Amino acid sequence: MPRILEELKPRRPAYFWWLLANVLALCFAVISWAVCLDVFRNIERPRNYEILRKLHRLPTLQAYAATDAPNGTGLAPKDLYHKFFGLSGKDLEGINGLLLRNYLSNFDRPLMLTYIEGDYQVSRVRTLGQTDFFNPGFVIRAQAWVKPDEYAVAAPYPVHIEYVFPTTDVAAAGYFKSRDILGVKRSPNCAAVVHVGKLTVDGELALLLTVIPIAYGPYQIGSVRSFDIKPPTLLRPGATFPMFGN
Repeated sequence: MPRILEELKPRRPAYFWWLLANVLALCFAVISWAVCLDVFRNIERPRNYEILRKLHRLPTLQAYAATDAPNGTGLAPKDLYHKFFGLSGKDLEGINGLLLRNYLSNFDRPLMLTYIEGDYQVSRVRTLGQTDFFNPGFVIRAQAWVKPDEYAVAAPYPVHIEYVFPTTDVAAAGYFKSRDILGVKRSPNCAAVVHVGKLTVDGELALLLTVIPIAYGPYQIGSVRSFDIKPPTLLRPGATFPMFGN
């Protein structure tokens, strides 16, 4: 009986493997491009920041002077309240990501750049540690004091700030005492908002802003004391805001 030979299955043509290899390479290129774009565009995410740090691609914070700081809007406490207090949920999360990204990237695209102004009464002071957004330095918690009208006496207003000083002269934290008035101006301070939050004071919600001065150099306290503020060299985007408890 004649042996029936099984027909061999046809082999895939060479161009099939060539096409498959090119498709895979294209997919890899697209994914790599998307990941790189995400890393560089969203530097405020702790994972992305750490990747750029290891690659030595982090931008160095620029030492601005008051005269060449990025253009932003200087707002007094009432205007700050009207601008930020109504934010909630995802809107607040998105704004905070944008504000932090601005700071980390030297305000290359200074969207929503806001400088605070006004008088703020100091309530708490502490030095910064290894778990804070940066160190060395110190942070001041203070509340806005506002005159209801031209002839009235200034009174507390529901806007609080955390004013964060990047400085190696941490002893300067002792220059600020509870109930001192911290006067802040668009120039020369250039104290930029980097985080927006809320806190409860006496059962009422109030606005809480974390601000960092980006005009560096001597910070004058009265006519006698001063200390230098300098750009921090290492930042921790995963640090907790606000920097004081409620």
